[in-house]
Amino acid sequence: MSNLPEKTALIRKYNIPGPRYTSYPTVPYWDEKSFSTEAYLKTLKRSFDESNDKEGISLYIHLPFCESLCTFCACHKRITKKHTVEEPYIQAVLKEWQMYLNLFGRKPHIKEIHLGGGTPTFFSEANLKHLLTTIFASAEIDAKPELSFEGHPNNTRRTHLQTLYDLGFRRVSFGVQDYDPIVQRAIHRIQPIENVQSATSAAREIGYTSISHDLVFGLPFQTWKSMESTIRRTIAQKPDRLAFYSYAHVPWIKGVGQRGFDEKDLPSGEEKRALYENGKALLQELGYIEIGMDHFSLPTDDLYQSMINKKIHRNFMGYTSSSTQLMVGLGMSAIGDSWYGFAQNEKELEAYYARLEANELPLFRGHILTEEDLIIRRHILNLMCLLETHWDKPEQQFTALPAVLDRLEEMQQDGLIEIKENALYITELGRVFARNICMAFDLRMLADKPQTRIFSMTV
Repeated sequence: MSNLPEKTALIRKYNIPGPRYTSYPTVPYWDEKSFSTEAYLKTLKRSFDESNDKEGISLYIHLPFCESLCTFCACHKRITKKHTVEEPYIQAVLKEWQMYLNLFGRKPHIKEIHLGGGTPTFFSEANLKHLLTTIFASAEIDAKPELSFEGHPNNTRRTHLQTLYDLGFRRVSFGVQDYDPIVQRAIHRIQPIENVQSATSAAREIGYTSISHDLVFGLPFQTWKSMESTIRRTIAQKPDRLAFYSYAHVPWIKGVGQRGFDEKDLPSGEEKRALYENGKALLQELGYIEIGMDHFSLPTDDLYQSMINKKIHRNFMGYTSSSTQLMVGLGMSAIGDSWYGFAQNEKELEAYYARLEANELPLFRGHILTEEDLIIRRHILNLMCLLETHWDKPEQQFTALPAVLDRLEEMQQDGLIEIKENALYITELGRVFARNICMAFDLRMLADKPQTRIFSMTV
């Protein structure tokens, strides 16, 4: 497959802990001590007034419940088989949404909604319909909204798919991870391929126009033989796009949930990168195009079209084909983004409920971006989405730019980037190291290097 020897030395050199850059500043560098809900809500209202009529807003709704624990998962979730938790949670989310409506002072124009988890299809069709129709009734919905959700193949029923399709959803992402039974047992995700095939076929028959499968490389006991089998069985189902994620092994953050196997069971850095490089070569051979850092799509999917048109965006959900200036996060642990600031909800369910019961928005930490933060945020977004960035205009420049370019000199010598005419371009060789390249711009991290490991390895 891919020619790895030329990259081996570079992988050894650059495989260090680093952020995934779904935000800048990254969460560990949010200025939580000085964060105030009042300050964040001012930025949110400013963003709403600037952008609602022009482009609309996005909603991310976190639905945290899962019936069983997958030991590879780093998401905030609550494990339970009691479905009586559904209705109280939906009422809490709707109360939170009403607080934002009161802040806006007029009807929002909703362009995008994404249901994430946890497991959104843990919820019944009736409860999902109630949640969404109540939100729709309070807002103006875009003529062509971008509505998507994450479905667990083991519990996504055809009626789930039909209900959400009837509400306007056209994109669904199914978590596959790996089909190898040894890997599935290690990550506690027993998921027969028949369940994935059934959910995928049903979505296609109903009329979903973008079906995505999520695969993860670097899981315990993975080999290229098993990974190749997973990819070929995935491609046989012809998903429109693929997320091919690197497993983030961070048990020091997530605790027991990521200790369902021993460290020795994980592929080494070089073995892990070989899984990706060989997987990438196979996906491209089978007609998929690499998008950004860890996504692939068919040329017919709008993710590819957004990349060609330079409209692709990256946020806490990964790459998206469109964006809005303002994203409201609803639900336990959800993160909102006003462009000028970030804010995260309480991560524990009881605290989330208690804040709402006290008639408070359940925000517990965040960050208000400085002018310098905003400039650097744009550069990092450009690099992660477009693999290039420019500083030929005054508003793209910042005081520390010469020092950033000095730090990038060695990467240029290694062939990872090209710098010319006030612009930086990531080479094909450098795509592997996009996170490392962005780290050269990360003034927050450079000023306060972590004393303990808080990030996953970049490779």
